[in-house]
Amino acid sequence: MPAAYQGVAMFTKRKIFSLILLIFLLILFPSGGCSQASHGNPEAIEGVLNLTQAQLEEGFVNLDGQWEFYWHELLYPLELSKANIKSDDFINVPGSWNGHILNEEKLTGKGYATYRLTINADENGKLSLKIPRIFTSYKLWANKELIASAGTLGDSRDAMTPQYLPQVAFFEAQQGENEILIQVSNFYHRSGGILESIALGNETHILDSRLKNVAFELFLFGSLMIIGAYHLALFAFRKKDYSPLYFGLLSIIIGIRTLVVGEIFFIYLFPDFSWEVAHKIQTMTYYLGVPLIVMFFKTIFYDEISLKSVRAIQYVGIAFGGLVLFTPAVIFTSFNPLYQLFTVIVIIYLIYVLVNILRKKKTGTGFLFAGALALIITALHDIIYLSIWMSDQGPDFLRYFIRSGNLSSIGQLFFIFSHSLFLALKFSNAFKREEEMTEQLKEVNVNLDNLVKERTADLEESKKKIEEQKFELEKSNRALQLLSSKDSLTGLWNRRFFDENLKLEWRRNLRDQRPLSLIFLDIDCFKGFNDCYGHQAGDECLVKVAKTTGGFFKRAGDLVARYGGEEFIVIIPDLERDEVIILADSLRKTIEELKIPHKSSPVNNHVTVSIGVVSKIPDKDSTSKDLFIAADKALYQAKNAGRNQHSVLTY
Repeated sequence: MPAAYQGVAMFTKRKIFSLILLIFLLILFPSGGCSQASHGNPEAIEGVLNLTQAQLEEGFVNLDGQWEFYWHELLYPLELSKANIKSDDFINVPGSWNGHILNEEKLTGKGYATYRLTINADENGKLSLKIPRIFTSYKLWANKELIASAGTLGDSRDAMTPQYLPQVAFFEAQQGENEILIQVSNFYHRSGGILESIALGNETHILDSRLKNVAFELFLFGSLMIIGAYHLALFAFRKKDYSPLYFGLLSIIIGIRTLVVGEIFFIYLFPDFSWEVAHKIQTMTYYLGVPLIVMFFKTIFYDEISLKSVRAIQYVGIAFGGLVLFTPAVIFTSFNPLYQLFTVIVIIYLIYVLVNILRKKKTGTGFLFAGALALIITALHDIIYLSIWMSDQGPDFLRYFIRSGNLSSIGQLFFIFSHSLFLALKFSNAFKREEEMTEQLKEVNVNLDNLVKERTADLEESKKKIEEQKFELEKSNRALQLLSSKDSLTGLWNRRFFDENLKLEWRRNLRDQRPLSLIFLDIDCFKGFNDCYGHQAGDECLVKVAKTTGGFFKRAGDLVARYGGEEFIVIIPDLERDEVIILADSLRKTIEELKIPHKSSPVNNHVTVSIGVVSKIPDKDSTSKDLFIAADKALYQAKNAGRNQHSVLTY
């Protein structure tokens, strides 16, 4: 074994598989991630958050807990302080106001409100807020100073403009009480309110968190787009294999999604971009990603995934995609739980398929399984994060682990890595086999010269005799093959040859998805013809009908055969059903116009034929035998209907 292979062999598949999972876990659960708050994060109680013991220099805290809540009021800081207003209604942040009980009524997502939080701090200094997306427009004051906003506030759909704009804002903290006041309005999304944690900390930590998140998302975006373009280029050069196409499209749409979730860097670049369009892009990338991943696995493991399942998943994805295109966000977001449930079902099905594939121990499937598992875990993470259940009533302990809605980008990047290992292993094995064959060929070539010298004399002596025997044998074989395949009376192909070619044509048209047709014809009342005119005249009649039928079908792929007795059958590939029907009826008329006398026929004074026609694009649920049975049924329909006609059977 070459030295290169010895080095590779030192890393067993199990070690590589473990390494993949370890890297993935390090990425998925970072020790100091950008969304992770300081250890022991205090919570607000009845609108007051005590941070006198918090060490903000060492990290930052999430402003989670009970905030004062003023429903259908857009209050300003001075207005609250002058009137000395204090709400007796509190709402949990993070979380939507959907389902919040106010005056014995549950709130819906549409509306507007004011949030207020009082923070008790130990010392003065400049602090920062890391503000996530807020549903769906807001203004934020800190100590009566307006420091951040997104979209346009309003008390109706026409009066407001929605926008997601995660950002960092700064304010001067003071010893004692500090006030955070946020006005929020929403008439565009199913959920309203502050669904994600607002982080408070010093400038360095907050900016560092923001920049790390943005840099990481841009890294994901660039990586996914480059890999996607690479796979599309592979497909452009070799269109026979569709797996690079689906893989490339999946990478690109997840890359695009990376810019409109998380830190939403795209809106930072284009702050006036339509919220509705951005939300449609985010949702559409998710809805299209589910069918694409299934289609990708179908191209790699064709026999393991049902074609009907793929079709069903495609139809559901297209239906929900149409809902996104033609309805506003307030409508299509209400249907998200259905598609999320559908996605979970698809994930369960894919896990079942992948486990079956892994059991068969095919080369490289361990890498694909690890990558697919990473993508599935991150996809489930994002589904839970974006679910209505999580927005409305997600438990706090789960929010500690489910902190972001764009982990599927990491999962896709990891899947790309594992897929690359899978391809590398396949190429490595192919090169290894090529080198082994080369070594064997070299060894054969070394011994070949000696072998040739030893055998040359014997070969020269027997060469002439062998050539003569070969010629005679080939001549005999050709004659025997022709005799075994031809009908001795009509010169047409016989039944055995027809059966073999029908199977071949069925497989070819199944692969190419082109129509395959049969014309099955029978001479009407031929027994009476033989009884009346004798068997010699019957043979002459058969020869004329055979010659006429054979002359009708001259294409390279057409095949005319005598099936038995007075029955003839024609295989017609790659021709549409209507054209086949026209040919069948023309053939019937032409045979009738031969004017072969048949005075004993109850149908006509001349020889006529009944014809059965069947045409079908082959599929995996039927066989060539089914096609022949259908043609036979069509022939009997023509006979039962009075003969001298054609009958078409559809199945």
